Amino acid sequence: MNDLASQPIAEDVLSARDFARLSAFVTDMSGIKMPSNKTTMLSGRLRRRLRATGHATLGDYCAWLFDDDGLAVEAEHLLNAVTTNKTDFFREPGHFDFLTRTLLPVLAAERRPRLRLWSAGCSTGAEPYTLAMLLDAYMQDRGGPAFDILATDIDTEVLGIARRGIFPRAAVDPVPPALRQRYVLQATAPDREEVRIVPALRQAISFGRLNLMDDHYPVGVPMDMIFCRNVLIYFDRPTQERVVRRLLDTLQPGGHLFLGHSESLADLGLPLELVGNTIFRKR
Repeated sequence: MNDLASQPIAEDVLSARDFARLSAFVTDMSGIKMPSNKTTMLSGRLRRRLRATGHATLGDYCAWLFDDDGLAVEAEHLLNAVTTNKTDFFREPGHFDFLTRTLLPVLAAERRPRLRLWSAGCSTGAEPYTLAMLLDAYMQDRGGPAFDILATDIDTEVLGIARRGIFPRAAVDPVPPALRQRYVLQATAPDREEVRIVPALRQAISFGRLNLMDDHYPVGVPMDMIFCRNVLIYFDRPTQERVVRRLLDTLQPGGHLFLGHSESLADLGLPLELVGNTIFRKR
């Protein structure tokens, strides 16, 4: 006789109908592509929402979302659950070498009083804090321009982490030792494997929610630099073009756009010239 208690329980997986409804909503709201081979991934990410919303199965959860108007209160949490938040300090370091060795000396020579930068898709904040370290060090050590950094993401959970500026100690391993000593605070309790970014840098960055699917990006005065790296890879080609054109509307002429190393703008006919590895200057 089989011992049924010892048999593995099949994991709850989205039905084809529910996946189709969810993927259409996610793509429409966030631009993120959701092909059918993402069913297992999406099912896994949404299981944690079952306990939070009091539903026993993914089918019940989806019925609540789409048939009982649950999206009115759940949309933000749903999008938080499906976004990918891979980020690291000094990720793709060639961009930061270009910033400090090529771009900042030129801008300093032009006697720019202040620079505005935008980290679009900032996740938990490693990218804007990396930028703030380099810009602050250049300003303090070489008399470079002051700066403001806007950091945005669609995911409100990661924005909360970014605002606090607290990270696992291992997360700052890529930060050069001199910058780590200058801008990273160690926990006083030896058993706490955490660090925190110094207050001056946290105050130099404005974090806010922004959806790149919006028709207009209300970011204020045009930017000198926009870092939108490893975000476009989740969009289809027409969406990539629309997003980049809207980004360029917020970038002043001569400003620079930084994309991820696997992203390309070839054949889009944009007013950009390539000046480095996935670094573009607006004409």
